[in-house]
Amino acid sequence: MGRLHLKEIKSISYEHADVKKGYTDQSLRINLDATDIIITPIEEKVKKTFIGGKGYDLWMMWNAVSGSTKWNDPENAICISSGPLGGTPGYPGGGKSIVTSISPLTGAPIDSNVGGYFGPYKKFSGFDVIQVDGKAKKDTIIFIDGIENTITLFESENLPTDAYELSDILTRHFDKDKPINVSVVTTGPGAANTFFGCLNFSWWDAGRKRVRYKQAGRGGIGTVFADKKIKAIVARCGTISMKTNNPADFEGLKRVTKTHAKEIHDLDPKQNRMSLVGTTHLVPIMNDHDCLPVHNFKFGSHPESRVIGEETYEHLFDKGFDGCWKGCTVACSHGVKDFSPVTGPYRGQTVFVDGPEYETIAGCGANLGIFDAHTILEINFYCDAYGLDTISVGTSLGFVMECFENNLITTKHTGGMALNFGNRFNALTLIHQMATGEGFGAIIGKGVRRMKAIFAQEFGADMAFMQDIGMESKGLEFSEYITKESLAQQGGYGLALKGPQHDEAWLIFLDMVHNFMPTFENKAEALHWFPMFRTWFGLCGLCKLPWNDIVPEDNKTMPEPAKVAKHVGWYADFFSAVTGRKTGPDDLISMSESVYNFQRVFNLKMGFGTREYDTLPYRAMGPVTVEEYESRQERYDKQLKEKYGLQITDMSAKEKVAVLRQKREEQYELLKDAVYERRGWNNNGIPTLETIQRLGIDFPDVVELLKKNGAT
Repeated sequence: MGRLHLKEIKSISYEHADVKKGYTDQSLRINLDATDIIITPIEEKVKKTFIGGKGYDLWMMWNAVSGSTKWNDPENAICISSGPLGGTPGYPGGGKSIVTSISPLTGAPIDSNVGGYFGPYKKFSGFDVIQVDGKAKKDTIIFIDGIENTITLFESENLPTDAYELSDILTRHFDKDKPINVSVVTTGPGAANTFFGCLNFSWWDAGRKRVRYKQAGRGGIGTVFADKKIKAIVARCGTISMKTNNPADFEGLKRVTKTHAKEIHDLDPKQNRMSLVGTTHLVPIMNDHDCLPVHNFKFGSHPESRVIGEETYEHLFDKGFDGCWKGCTVACSHGVKDFSPVTGPYRGQTVFVDGPEYETIAGCGANLGIFDAHTILEINFYCDAYGLDTISVGTSLGFVMECFENNLITTKHTGGMALNFGNRFNALTLIHQMATGEGFGAIIGKGVRRMKAIFAQEFGADMAFMQDIGMESKGLEFSEYITKESLAQQGGYGLALKGPQHDEAWLIFLDMVHNFMPTFENKAEALHWFPMFRTWFGLCGLCKLPWNDIVPEDNKTMPEPAKVAKHVGWYADFFSAVTGRKTGPDDLISMSESVYNFQRVFNLKMGFGTREYDTLPYRAMGPVTVEEYESRQERYDKQLKEKYGLQITDMSAKEKVAVLRQKREEQYELLKDAVYERRGWNNNGIPTLETIQRLGIDFPDVVELLKKNGAT
């Protein structure tokens, strides 16, 4: 491509706000309709209540939208924040951003946690949070220059459409001498043509001298980005050190950073080897415990899973440092160089693939019956280039393949393509169609919930069966874990505020393997504590992996090993050292509880947030088909006899499926009751007035909304 030409449409200079104790105490709003650039101080009450990160995002969005706002309305906002701890070099997982918007898939607030350098660069340029709303008339680039202290809006034409080429060009354009100073947020053509577009957050890999990516994948924020005609948001920042956050206690920060980083360095090689294999180590673990989704979550393991796990990818990953933030000792963001796609616009060329992670391997591999590492790499590459969420892609394609194998759809509907499980070339064809909005891929790009309606209304498919096998809740496609044998994880998915994403509560092993929570009360307590603590990472700009994927050697001897109490204590020390706000482990939960309940109220504002929306497809609870039951017959027969005291000798397999379903659905409703009570919500899943008062989120409009919906 020739010289880049951008037309400047507005530019301002600003006074740089120094970071103090992790905060700049400023927000930046860009309104694309009026090309307004507005810098506003953040009130102390907002800071104390919402902490940062996801909390700031939700507060900005709450004030931007009404209850009737749709995802493609101009007032819908994209908000990006990191948090007071975000941007600390050397602290494991210290470079995260949280992105929020109203989701095209769910109609409610969606949030996505993402690595890369943008969050810290944006903060160190002077802004704790940015909000972009309105819609541009032409493709627009937003440039936040924290070195020159300017914010500029450009109109752009004839730029590349895919994320890889565009981010590379913009990185080199905005700092050709020091590309490491630049981070770019962009998407791709698939975001404009589907409802599950993702955002790519870049960083410059100095060792490989190339742009690398992490994805804010969930819920279609990339689709909102494309709808607003944002071509890219670019941040430029200079040298960063541990002092850049201007911590309250620098010596304390150095101590806790050194302690946690050393533990990761020493123990990761003995535990999960994430610095070598990333999250691919999860593939054999999930397979061994019947938790790896196979054939649209029908089965939990497959004999060929070994060829798409860590043994294979360890040899494919390029050697070198792979941290998506400066000095992160987990360094799990691996990639494959010199990969040559066999389909699509990059066919026959040599590319670098960022990934794959476990979710992509499971969703776009095992879940589709594709046990070929190179096909998964190609799917990974094109999803990133096109700006598509690999989780929604994999779960949506799995649903389509099962519908095809059950004759709910046929080649007459798919444009002549056979879509049986394992058909890797047609899966790739559909991904290319999603990118262009053409063919049957355009229908798949609408997501599982809308596909069910289309297949029923236009193709005459059985809606009841599709409701059982369509792996979505609240409109969001499931992330890649089998939950049939873990009631707690069913609650973790069904009660998750944004839909079934494991970042709120990942309880499968604690519940299913270790049996740490045998009673409803135990499960309810876990479904309180774990979502709250996991939310805290999103408030502060941190990655969760260093908390519980690599653990102290004596962790098993602790009273509650699942919580990894030593690490929780270190995080409290980390927060105290940076912010100067003396904090203990229980305080971290209290911080998150305020934001978590506020998000539940936000869902209510958008027309959701009640019991009826905390539902699951039955496949998440148990076997839908006789084939599914018989694949685990010994287990299910034993449960019917011993757990439920039933005489099943004369029952047919179909009758067993039905009675097991009745029992499991009853259990799930009882679990809802227990969790709602523990969280301080009423029986309809709405926070009580007492709860919001205790948490300090009893703003007048919140109280009015709750009363309108029957809360007392």
